[in-house]
Amino acid sequence: MTDSAQAIEVSNLHKRFGPLEVLKGVSLTARQGDVIAIIGGSGSGKSTFLRCINMLELPSAGTITIHGETIVMKKDGHGGLAPSDRRQVQRIRSRLGMVFQSFNLWQHMTVLQNVIEVPVHVLKQPKDKAVEIAETLLRRVGLYEKRDAYPAFLSGGQQQRAAIARALAIQPLVMLFDEPTSALDPELVGEVLSVIGDLAREKRTMILVTHEMKFAREVSNHVVFLHNGIIEEQGPPEAIFGAPKSDRLRKFISSIH
Repeated sequence: MTDSAQAIEVSNLHKRFGPLEVLKGVSLTARQGDVIAIIGGSGSGKSTFLRCINMLELPSAGTITIHGETIVMKKDGHGGLAPSDRRQVQRIRSRLGMVFQSFNLWQHMTVLQNVIEVPVHVLKQPKDKAVEIAETLLRRVGLYEKRDAYPAFLSGGQQQRAAIARALAIQPLVMLFDEPTSALDPELVGEVLSVIGDLAREKRTMILVTHEMKFAREVSNHVVFLHNGIIEEQGPPEAIFGAPKSDRLRKFISSIH
């Protein structure tokens, strides 16, 4: 990992759903320009970890720091944590671009309207400026010609590329991808991975939860293997995929080839 400034620092993160502890003290540092791939089996806590960074799930314990600013938390009375300052969470969220497995586009809006919605109505960007940025991003992901189409008339791959453009439109400090290709038909996976790969080559800071192992090996500079809510092993992709130390990681890699 690089020696540049820290983008995200997560320390001793725990998450419980009732009696079930999904994350059991996960710590991770992402520096500017890092592309971190998080891999692991179903139920290992990968998506929950990503959602905690964005405060879509509230952690039960631990700290989350985004570009030097730690999210201030308080006890919620139910054995967990809640944000002390909602405005701080909104501000920090505006620095994080999130791409979900199920696209989460607003179905009643065109592609262009989806991309400009947050910049205009949340970040208060002038509409003409937001449209200019959105059209540039839609050209970049190969969707400029579809800017006036509604999500229902797009393929899954096109919808996910629109979702990536929407996440980029807030000019985020960090991009978070939660299994961005898992809902796609196999023939559409490549077009989405191509866009993400371009972002990685730009040295854009990204944390990517993925089951695409070949892609993770190619684009990331650090790989984290989560198992049963803990980091079982982490390191550069050539070590994780080429010389795994733990039996669990070896079994996991062999099971997906």
